[in-house]
Amino acid sequence: MLELMAVHAHSEVIVGREADLAVLRDALKRARHAEPSTVLVGGEAGVGKTRLVEEFRRGLAPEPARVLAGQCLELGEEGLPFAPFAGALRELVRAEGREVLDGHERELARLLPELGPPPEGDVRRGLLFEAVAALFGRLSAEQPLVLVLEDLHWSDRSTRDLIGFLVRAARLPQLLLVATYRTDELHRGHPLRPFLGELDRVRGVLRLELDRLDREGTAEMLAHLLGAEPDPRTVDTINERAQGNPFFIEQFAATADPACGDIPATLRDLLLARVDLLPEPAQRVLRVAAVGGTRFGHALLARVAGMDEADLESALRVIVAAQLVVVVDAEGGYEFRHALVREAVHDDLLPGEHARLHARYAQAVEAEPQLVAAGRAAAEIAHHWHAAHDHPRALLTAKIAADEAKCRFAYGEQARLLDRVLQLWEDVPDAAARLGIDHLDLLEESALAAIDSGEYMRALSLTRAALGDLDCEAEPLRAGRLLVRRAKLLRTAGKSDATPECDEALRLLTHAPRGATRVRLLAELAHLISAVDPEQGTEVARLAMEDAHQSGDLVAMVSAEVAYGSSCSGRIPAGDALPVMREAVDRARAADDFPSVTRGLVSVSDSLFELGRYEDSAAAAAEGLPDAGRIGVGRTTGVYLLANHAEALIALGRWDEADARLAEAARLDPPETMALPWLRLRARIRLARGREGAESLVSRSAAFLRRPYLSTEGRLATLDLCLVAAFDDPDPVTAADAARTALAEPRLTVLPRYSWSILAHAAQAAVRAGDTELAGAVAGVAEGLPQRYPAETAFAAQMRAVLEGGPARWAEAVAAWRTDGHRHELASALLSLAEAQAAAGDRSAPADSIAEAVAVASALGAKPLLDAADTLTRRLGIRPSTPAADRDELLTAREREVLRLVAEGHSNSRIAADLYISPKTASVHVSRIIAKLEVSNRGEAAAVARRLGLLDN
Repeated sequence: MLELMAVHAHSEVIVGREADLAVLRDALKRARHAEPSTVLVGGEAGVGKTRLVEEFRRGLAPEPARVLAGQCLELGEEGLPFAPFAGALRELVRAEGREVLDGHERELARLLPELGPPPEGDVRRGLLFEAVAALFGRLSAEQPLVLVLEDLHWSDRSTRDLIGFLVRAARLPQLLLVATYRTDELHRGHPLRPFLGELDRVRGVLRLELDRLDREGTAEMLAHLLGAEPDPRTVDTINERAQGNPFFIEQFAATADPACGDIPATLRDLLLARVDLLPEPAQRVLRVAAVGGTRFGHALLARVAGMDEADLESALRVIVAAQLVVVVDAEGGYEFRHALVREAVHDDLLPGEHARLHARYAQAVEAEPQLVAAGRAAAEIAHHWHAAHDHPRALLTAKIAADEAKCRFAYGEQARLLDRVLQLWEDVPDAAARLGIDHLDLLEESALAAIDSGEYMRALSLTRAALGDLDCEAEPLRAGRLLVRRAKLLRTAGKSDATPECDEALRLLTHAPRGATRVRLLAELAHLISAVDPEQGTEVARLAMEDAHQSGDLVAMVSAEVAYGSSCSGRIPAGDALPVMREAVDRARAADDFPSVTRGLVSVSDSLFELGRYEDSAAAAAEGLPDAGRIGVGRTTGVYLLANHAEALIALGRWDEADARLAEAARLDPPETMALPWLRLRARIRLARGREGAESLVSRSAAFLRRPYLSTEGRLATLDLCLVAAFDDPDPVTAADAARTALAEPRLTVLPRYSWSILAHAAQAAVRAGDTELAGAVAGVAEGLPQRYPAETAFAAQMRAVLEGGPARWAEAVAAWRTDGHRHELASALLSLAEAQAAAGDRSAPADSIAEAVAVASALGAKPLLDAADTLTRRLGIRPSTPAADRDELLTAREREVLRLVAEGHSNSRIAADLYISPKTASVHVSRIIAKLEVSNRGEAAAVARRLGLLDN
């Protein structure tokens, strides 16, 4: 919760700007190679332009560069003449004294009056420009000069002309000019617009426009601001309202309000400041528009505003010119530039004005539904009647809108609307008559919508209320349906294994009337029971199939077949279960039973993964994703498909694709334990790549182990993750303790797919800690565990190699991983093989093993493995493990030239003469090389260069 966290006013860590920083760094790299560079950084106010430049400047420390900065000042639309250059020059003189101007004080006095009187007479402006260019040329002779000019939207004509001269005419070879400007200030007639267009045509000029952060970026920024992982609902709320603007995110976080109910006062004042500058007619139109939503059409606005068309257009033109609203299409569509502006204006309405305008919108849309987007009329009408506080109309229109949302598979919207109907039920005495349903029907419908939208805790409350109002013996089918739903919810929430609910549902359904409804409920019950008791689950599925054949209902029959195939997959080998599941999925697709299709494909992709058919597993999971999104189960079944897809991609070494899938799952914010698959898989990628954020993901995953119930698969996979994460602790006892915890799990051997991975990692922990007792325990568990599939065989071989050692055992492990195909495990085994080969006295084989391991690890971006390979090569004194591309990135091309001459024993003067540079520049290059190679002198630098292959062509 926000109120329990220490909130920082500003994020100390820049988020989501890696690509933008890379653009600036590349521009500086070009400047270092004597290629003039200019980067024009645009973006709306608060998006982080200045923060980006500050982060770029902070990163300049390892590579010497001189930085000057100045800022344009607001003085109407045309700012103070030469203000940013005067600021930069003043900063330079204060830091280095007047001597830095090299006797040109009088020429530059027109920029900086404190330098003394400027030259007398009418001196041409071109001389001033030449003096500035000459100064910057001198400053950039020895090292690159970074000139930062902020807030170009306030620049005057003279400033723009001087920038144009530097960029187009002077073209100083080691100058990087970075200029920032606000895009939301550039109205149609703004003088900066044509100027930017002119600069775009100049070689070496790049336009960089900063986007708002996505949900993941918002979550990461909040984590830094709050000092802890934010609640997903808080992330959703702030992401929706701040729309990815970093300044707005900071303002909401600073309120320490978990609900983010009100716009912070300072932010509200800032948002309304520009509104207050509008003439009154424009403000009135803006208030009407704010009631219509973030996006609105001209025709609807005209109906509600009731103004003369010419007056309305005149007011809209003023609003658009002020950049508060933007035109989004030629058909008369408008949109508030930022949703918070609309919200601030809407909240500023008087109570009577608020109700009156919402009622007018409702009446206008009822009369002409075509005035809003297709399919949105019912929702808009319901929203406006509710905001107008007309309870009877709000009740009826909310139910109509909920029914339409269900038809579009918009379950989240349906759930919210049904919640509103429940809230209004007591306020409308004849609610049942108006709606044509009783309260129990409404509770059950609301619970189902909450389940479909992933609001599981809300659904638990609703099902409990419905069961409390129901006579279960009189309505066994309805009672069975509610109990099955409740059992699913309890399992997903990790509250219990729901055995009592399953038993009671089975009792009621066994005596319920036969038919398609009973078949479908028995099929769902079979899925639930199979997770705890596969044999009983299979029996329930068989009972459902018998009923299905008697009923003749195709959809019911398919549901039963999918349930039977899923339950069998837990009892028979994956190769035997796969054809059954595939056939069931095909029949489900033929019957247009898409919920069964998606559920069946989860089992199919699981079975294929166990068999080591990773390409096929990825394809099966991907096959179900479009259907999951289309029928509205993206946050539930869809998340399992995303996780299965990612897991197969991880095995195939396609980690970037896998991470993108897991990021997609994270954005869906799956409920309760459904979040565990993406959390633990993303944690594994972060750990294997040595990236920040792994610790948080591991911690969130481990928290599920404390729940009263967690599936066997979830428990074993999470215990294994915790064990792998423990290897990052330098104390080997930490990993040994994690291994003991995993080995103590009562259901450790139930799923060999996870058991073998745990045993291989536990063996590694035992050997690292020198714990023979733990090693013996690992070997004891392994004795009775079957090796059915390639990954299990490979983990078993790896475990034996860890415990017994020797090149032969590690060669077996490498061969097993080649057969299986897991790329990361193969690279890790190759490094261990190299170490074992070296220990056995083999001087040639380790280099080949390391080279292959490095090639795999480089493709994966597995930095810890690359670091381990580099350490091993240094220790063994063999050829470098670092790939050529990485070696090239270590030193620049010029530095490699200097290093080659250093290795030949040349002095700085000789290096300068050979490379046509000054002795001082040569000295700077040598100092950088020594620092980058982490050595203390020229001789050591030459030795390390030869060992790492840095002198190779």
